[in-house]
This record gives sequence, structure tokens and C-alpha cells, in this order.
Amino acid sequence: MELISSDIMSANHHPRDLLAFDKISVTQPFWRGFETAKSQIGIEDNVFLHAGPAFTTVDEICQPIINSAAVGAVFEGLAKSLDDAVNMVRSGEIILKPAQDHNVVTPLAAVVTPNMPLHYVYDGNHGNHYCLTPINGGTGPAIRLGQRSYEAVEHLHWINGPMLDFMASSLGEGIELIPIASYGLSEGDDCHGRTIAATQQLFYELKSRLKSGLVSSEVADFFQKSPSMFLNLWMAATKTIMLAANGITGSSLITGMGGNGIRMGLQIAGLPGRWFTELASPPNGEIQENLSLDRRLGAIGDSAVVEALGLGAMQISSAPEQLRVFKDVLPDNYQARCDFLKMGNHYDFNKATPKIGIAIRSINNFESGPLVALGIIDRAGDLGRIGGGIYDPPLKLFKLAIDALDLSHEH
Repeated sequence: MELISSDIMSANHHPRDLLAFDKISVTQPFWRGFETAKSQIGIEDNVFLHAGPAFTTVDEICQPIINSAAVGAVFEGLAKSLDDAVNMVRSGEIILKPAQDHNVVTPLAAVVTPNMPLHYVYDGNHGNHYCLTPINGGTGPAIRLGQRSYEAVEHLHWINGPMLDFMASSLGEGIELIPIASYGLSEGDDCHGRTIAATQQLFYELKSRLKSGLVSSEVADFFQKSPSMFLNLWMAATKTIMLAANGITGSSLITGMGGNGIRMGLQIAGLPGRWFTELASPPNGEIQENLSLDRRLGAIGDSAVVEALGLGAMQISSAPEQLRVFKDVLPDNYQARCDFLKMGNHYDFNKATPKIGIAIRSINNFESGPLVALGIIDRAGDLGRIGGGIYDPPLKLFKLAIDALDLSHEH
């Protein structure tokens, strides 16, 4: 494999971005087991974590996240009813904070509660880097859809009951996640909107490690019907990979990205922990018939980290089914973006060898950012997912980050 510090690559990228890329290109994200946000990061019982940057006021919180927080509060036993839980969120009794500020990622409108079992993913090459994420809700009334119902509470208990038991008893010493992602990519996945092959591979791996060799028909059927089960794990792996670049002074490599339904935000290696945000327009794509376009919530979810690394919609040309679904809403220069913005190869990808790593400097030079494939959520919080589309973040978002980085050098 050609070294990433080759003359060609060096000519195209800033030395501090190359250094950041060196760090992420040797990461080894492993799924080691389960932890809770309370035990791992010490959040209080009334603190829930959401996707994207912080809300500026309680009144700004979008309805789907309020709904998911209500489901989470009943799940935790903090509230006796969903109505009581909504009042707790709106009064500020339940506090919402950005998940990525706590080394957590969460999909769409899903909230992470203090005692919810979370996948623990860590970097085997830099052991102090880790990320947590909830178990994917698969099909059914999953919390990520932002609907307020007791069915969603029951589903959350099931996911964190039989599904958790199966995964925990099968995991053993841990599973390295890049080989599974690489296999998925070689079979037409993009590791975001489509994770069918990777999910099947994950299930086979877990099943093969189960001492009894017997998987309940309920769990096996759920995996079969839930092709996104690998996604949350890969989101955590992606975040763990990018965290290896955190704190490299002067680097514009993206290390965080997500939307909260109101604003889209990102973080960069050279200014760790600092969000840059812009108002989030809805993804562009087809929604359910007879629905007004104003039912579309703005871009939401921490799954945007996948595209920030360079996969998902930034790898769509290798995922024929995804390309077919989104061909009418992709910008004309989508392939040029994928080719230009990504920096180089990660050493552990074998069956498929995608380029990864996106620096803001490259975005400003090309005048286009990474495309993100996202589910479209009902703004009213009634219908859940109403479609899917492509979100094209505004260039101003990236300019804010590079201007701040430049200013930090002046001081």
C-alpha cells in the first residue's frame, strides 16, 4: 500500500491535516461490550443526550426529540406517563445535552438515557479513545423515529432485554468493526443508508460465538427484518476513528458532525469540543404521498459522522442500490466531491479500500462539502420516518470553522 505521506498527497493537503490523517489511518475500533452513560461518563439521572449540537433554549427543542425524551423518561422510570415526561422536558426538569460532547453518538431523534445499555467501542491502537451508542432499534416503533407511544417504550425494553442478552452473551472478547464494514462495502453497502451485508455478517459472527449455538427465533427474525442493526456500531466506530485526530493544532480534519433537527453542526481536530452550526434544512428526497413538504424536519442525527469520515453518501458510487434510490437528488458533482475531498486509505480496510478523512481546507478549495444521506422525520412527531434524502450542508458552515481555525493561529 502506498504511504499516505507520498509527494502527491502532501502536495494537496496541509501538513497539520496530513498529521491528523496519519492518526486516524491506524485506528482499530473494537466493540468490547456494553456500558451505560451513567457509569462511563457520569451523567446525572435527569440528563439525556441527543444528536447534533446543543439547543439554544428549551423552546427550540424539536417535537421528535421531545417525544423520544418522553419515551426515555418512562423507560428510565423518571416519569409515570408520557404526558408527565413531556412536561418534565419542557420545564427543563429533564436536561438535554449533545451526545457527541460526551463521546456518544445517537441516530435521528433517539435520545440516550443514563441507564440505557450502550455499545462500548474503543480504539485498540489508542486505548483512551472510545465512543458509546445505543443498540439500533431496527424495525418497529424505534426511539430514533421520534414518536411518543407506549409501544416505543415496550420496544425499548425488548431491545435492551432479549436483544441485549443475545449480543452480550455472544460477544466474547470483542469484535473488530472495520473488517465487517469493509466486507459490507464490498457487497454493495455504503455503511450508512445501506448496511445489509454488514448486518448479516455481524449476526453470523455473533451466532458463531454463542456457546449454545442456538439463537431464539424472535432474535433471529428481528435481525433478518432489521438491516440497519450494524449502523449504530459503525457510527460509534467512525467517531472513535476520528477522535484519534482530536487536539492536533491547526488541523481542519472533521471529527464530529450531526444535526438536531434545527441546526447542523460540526467539529474539527484543531478546535476540539467546539461546535460550528448553521440552520438545518430538510434533506432533499421523496416523502410519503399526500404530505406537505413543510412536514419535513431539518437534518437530524449523529449518523452524519459516517459521511464526515468519507463513507455513506460519500461512497455512494460503490453502492448501486443507494445510487439508484438517490440518483435524482444527487448534485451533478457528487462523484467529483467524493474523489476530491477524501484524503487516503485506512490500513485495516481489506475487501474494500475506500478513501477516508475530510479536511475543511479541501472543502473550501472545492467549494462543496460532504453529502449526507439521512432519514426524513415528521416535524410534527406523529408519523416517524416519512422518507429519505440527501442533505447538502451549507458552505457557510465550513467557512465558519476554517475562519475560527485561522483566528486561533493569530492568537
